[in-house]
Amino acid sequence: MSILLKHPFTAKYQTLLTNNKLNTALRISHFLGQADHESPGLKPRREGLNYSAEALIAKFGRHRISVADANRYGRTSRQSANQQMIANCIYGGTWGKNNLGNTQPGDGWLFRGGGIFQITGRGNYAKLSKDTGIDFVNNPGLITDEVNSLIAAIWYWNMRGLSKWADADNLDAISDLINLGKVTPRYGDSFGFSERLKGVNKFKKIFA
Repeated sequence: MSILLKHPFTAKYQTLLTNNKLNTALRISHFLGQADHESPGLKPRREGLNYSAEALIAKFGRHRISVADANRYGRTSRQSANQQMIANCIYGGTWGKNNLGNTQPGDGWLFRGGGIFQITGRGNYAKLSKDTGIDFVNNPGLITDEVNSLIAAIWYWNMRGLSKWADADNLDAISDLINLGKVTPRYGDSFGFSERLKGVNKFKKIFA
């Protein structure tokens, strides 16, 4: 019996996962553990940007959003966060163009994080569309559909070559590549590492 039948989600998408070689205990445990951390309950979503003015500067820095814009758009005791403008600030400008391929006004909001693994940026949505044949560029909301979100998550996983790290049971490397974009020397420095560990261990018990 395929181990994928041990969980309702993986049983539902057994063919898709098997075709992408996500059908060993280690690979599927790491994949789902990370996915469940990024999108609790494996529910695809679009990124929320309900940041306070102070948190915007602390998290993203003044090179991505000015103090004036942080105060103008961030959440305060007197105003709600303007999440659309926040996205256009932190994912726009020179940084957004160079790092995310955001070239058009409003790309920051339109191509904010989406899906199970929070694919971000026009450039990534374009690569995803080209590789999967699904037009996420003209229809970015498609990434919140469950099956599309899983396709996008698998694409992201394979693009970063994460199965080889899963085969080595290297949670730190996988977490680094997902959260920090590269493997770092320091162990456990990715955001939410302890929760990622709990998630992977939870799925290891299921697929053992």
